[in-house]
This record gives sequence, C-alpha cells and structure tokens, in this order.
Amino acid sequence: MCGAAASTDAAHCGHCGSRLATVACPSCFGLVFLGAKFCSHCGAQAGSIEIVAESHQACPRCRVYMNTVVVGGSKLHECAKCAGIWVEAAVLRQICADRERQSALIGLPTTQPAAGENTVEERIRYVPCPMCGKLMNRLNFARCSHVIVDVCGQHGTWFDQDELRRLVEFIRAEGLDKAREREICKLEERRQQLRSAQTAGNWDTRSEISGSWRAGADSGDILESGISAAADLLKNWFTR
Repeated sequence: MCGAAASTDAAHCGHCGSRLATVACPSCFGLVFLGAKFCSHCGAQAGSIEIVAESHQACPRCRVYMNTVVVGGSKLHECAKCAGIWVEAAVLRQICADRERQSALIGLPTTQPAAGENTVEERIRYVPCPMCGKLMNRLNFARCSHVIVDVCGQHGTWFDQDELRRLVEFIRAEGLDKAREREICKLEERRQQLRSAQTAGNWDTRSEISGSWRAGADSGDILESGISAAADLLKNWFTR
C-alpha cells in the first residue's frame, strides 16, 4: 500500500497499518510473505492457505469473525485482523504428535528457543473461549516452554500472533520429552520423600489406611502409577 519496509514477523505494516500479504508456513506455522518459495523461519517450502469458509466463531481479542483455514493439513481458525489462531483441542494434539514425529525422523536441530522470546503483556487480559464464551486460563505450555497461551480445557487453545510457531519450535527441540522427564523426576522425588517420612515414623499408619492415601506398599503403588502416566501428561495438559 505505502511501500514502507516490513518485517516478515509482522502481520500489518508498521507505517500505514495495512494488512500484509502473508501466509502461514505449513510446517512451522510462521508467517511468510505471499509468493515466497521458502519459509524464512524453518526453511520449509512455503505453501498456500486454503480458506474453507468464514467461521461462526469470533476472535476472542478483536471480536470479529475468524476465517476457517487449512494449513499443512490442519484446520485452524484465523483472525485476519490480529493474526491470532484458534486451535481446537483434537487438532492441537495432532499438531504436537506430528511435529514430534517430524523431529525424530528428520533429526532437526535441538536448540530450544530462549526464554526471552516470550512477550510479556503490560496489562494481562483474560479472553473468552470462542465456543463457550467462558474466560480461558492462561498457561505456560508444558510448564517450561515460555509460550503463554489461553486455554479452554473443553474446547481448545488460543494462540496470539507467532505463538504457534514458537510452540512448534519448542516441540521440535524435544521440549515435550524434556518436560516429561521433569515430571517424572518430580514424582520420583516425591516418592523418596514419602519413603523417608515412613522410615522416620512420621505417618500414622492406622489413620492413613482409612484415608484415600494409604501407608506402606499402597503409596508406592500410587506413585509408580503416576510415573508411568507421566508420558501422557504433556499430551493432555490442556484438558485439565
């Protein structure tokens, strides 16, 4: 519109405010200029966005109707005004699984994004779920990704501009595996604390047997089950 220089990370011109002609990379979901052959973020071949229809769901930030688009085989809901993306729960699980498999097969670099990449809002604003209208929770994805997203446990996750790309980078850097390892270490540490407490005689065995947490072998069994379930914890984090 005005010919001013623009960054590939921008959705709008910083000079005149016009919406830039950008598309999402089908591999990492980063924004690239329309007509580019390769993604400037991950180097994958750039594709085109297939706009299916106008969504009946409103952007939780701009309150305008979003477009239903297909990017890299994933159906997403994109706001043309702020470039935010609404991803339903099942679709996000599939994206996480696909990117983990890609990382294992291709052997992508395992340099995890720096914590400083996260943009902290000056004024935190909770936004409603586009489907049920309830205010969503703000969570650090996988508790260690430094990507703060808005989550509706029942319906899906809202990603502000560029957050989905940063999440994909986190997954490809084996971030989910590292997060699972941390959860297992915490559970193991908790088990050791319980064993130490039992040895020191700090538990009243008779009262614990009548409660939901029982002393002795049962507490070890419960924690063993927790450790075995830690591998699935990160895949279902947004449903809790």
